[in-house]
Amino acid sequence: MTNNPPRSRNESIKEASNFLRGTIAEGLGQQATGAIAEDDQQLTKFHGIYLQDDRDLRPERAKQRMEKAFIFMARLRIPGGIMTPTQWLKLDELAGERANHTLRLTTRQTIQFHGIIKSNLRPAIAAINAAMLDTIAACGDVNRNVLCTPNPYQSAIHTEAAALARAISDHLLPNTGAYHEIWIEGEKVAGGEAPEEHEPIYGSTYLPRKFKVAVAVPPQNDVDVFAHDLGFIAIVENGRIAGYNVTVGGGMGMTHGEPDTYPRTADVIGFCTNEQAVDVAEKVVLVQRDHGNRAVRKHARLKYTIDRHGLDWFTQALHARLGYSLAPARPFRFDRSGDKLGWIAGDNGNSHFALFIENGRIKGDLRRALAAIARVHTGRFILTPNQNLVIADITPDQAPSMHAMFEEHGLANPDSGLRRNAMACVALPTCGLALAESERYLPDLVQALEDVLTTNGLRDDEITIRMTGCPNGCARPYLAEVGLVGRAPGVYNLYLGGAFNGSRLNKLFRADIGHDTIVSVLAPLFAQYAHERTEGERFSDFVIRAGHVRATESGKTFHDA
Repeated sequence: MTNNPPRSRNESIKEASNFLRGTIAEGLGQQATGAIAEDDQQLTKFHGIYLQDDRDLRPERAKQRMEKAFIFMARLRIPGGIMTPTQWLKLDELAGERANHTLRLTTRQTIQFHGIIKSNLRPAIAAINAAMLDTIAACGDVNRNVLCTPNPYQSAIHTEAAALARAISDHLLPNTGAYHEIWIEGEKVAGGEAPEEHEPIYGSTYLPRKFKVAVAVPPQNDVDVFAHDLGFIAIVENGRIAGYNVTVGGGMGMTHGEPDTYPRTADVIGFCTNEQAVDVAEKVVLVQRDHGNRAVRKHARLKYTIDRHGLDWFTQALHARLGYSLAPARPFRFDRSGDKLGWIAGDNGNSHFALFIENGRIKGDLRRALAAIARVHTGRFILTPNQNLVIADITPDQAPSMHAMFEEHGLANPDSGLRRNAMACVALPTCGLALAESERYLPDLVQALEDVLTTNGLRDDEITIRMTGCPNGCARPYLAEVGLVGRAPGVYNLYLGGAFNGSRLNKLFRADIGHDTIVSVLAPLFAQYAHERTEGERFSDFVIRAGHVRATESGKTFHDA
């Protein structure tokens, strides 16, 4: 007799949802509350939508015995982050008409809208659909937005990689018709037919937990490929992609005080051809679908499936599903993570400008400037996995006028290497999981640390710093050279030693510290680094060599001292 643990409540919600419908449509029509039913709050995630509230307003509304200031966040699905200027302008218009007048670029190479009230939610999603975009599968227990090295217009190699990202995204989309029924009121996608009412890949309970995929083109690890459940590392031979090394088992989330949860970097398990890549993606998903933990959600990601059964077991299970074996992995090298900012030449004679967007938030003058550029630009807008924006495919005849527009609107990248490599999650006031500030605080911390770095002659040195308001890891803080994770208001854990190229996790250095202590702890380390580093040595490698922290060799050793 088997003794299987009971499934988590989310599993029952999914199974009873009639393929993600639930009572979402009915809840949208209830005007007595700004919220929707609790079970539907889980289901709308599959549609790219989270119910939130403005936490800044909670105390005053509680005093007045008012309902929380409920609002919704809607996240788009944009494989590879590629958009037209026309789409950008439609989303800019939507931000003003239906959201909180900002666009938020995310670490998943897409856009989030915040502050959408319930009566605006269906019109907002319809407007996104009218722009030939959507929000389906941007959240929930499915494959989410597929990341890709962010400039397919830079070279033919990048174009191939972007095509794979799109193909994987399309292949792993949920098949249910619920999205268009609820949000577009039954209208079909242009040229499309109504989907069959079954899920050939996911089944009625979908995946045990979220699933993330990235495609990387060495030597740039701008997608942080090792942070993903599944990764494809392009192997370039004779100027073309010969195939991809396959990585599995990455993931950033954990829970404070629970050492059986941890971030993990992915393992390289072999090489596949271009023709095999989408098949490999599907079969990895199927193994996780059938063997992931459906009883305890905090242990449900692929990283825990692999660590529970073993990497050899997983590889054999994958090969059995494929009907063939992956070839041995081929050599590759990553030099860095993050984005190369500024002007980049393409191999077709066009150029591209990668612009730093602080913590991904576009508002005010910056929003107006980018809208002005979108009205005249003939190329593409490309979102990066590091919350930045590439104004891509600028033709030679358009380059002088674009230069002038950038100068007119003050669009320039920071002279600080730390700021150029800083990322923060949204956190307060809209994220319900946030324990501390992140987006609103990191710029002030960076300013204080810039002063220390300038004093030590390090202002231009690139050092990655990432912050989250909780341990779930949305800004990938555990791969940063300096990582800060919120514990309570104004209190953070400080992690050091993540590899600059995104291949190694960091290690806890100091727990439960505030702003003044963070600065005072890092100041002597930066000074020591300035005076004792070897040629080409990164800050993260230095703190390990100098004995300040041990290198984290695997997710299972992340919590070891």
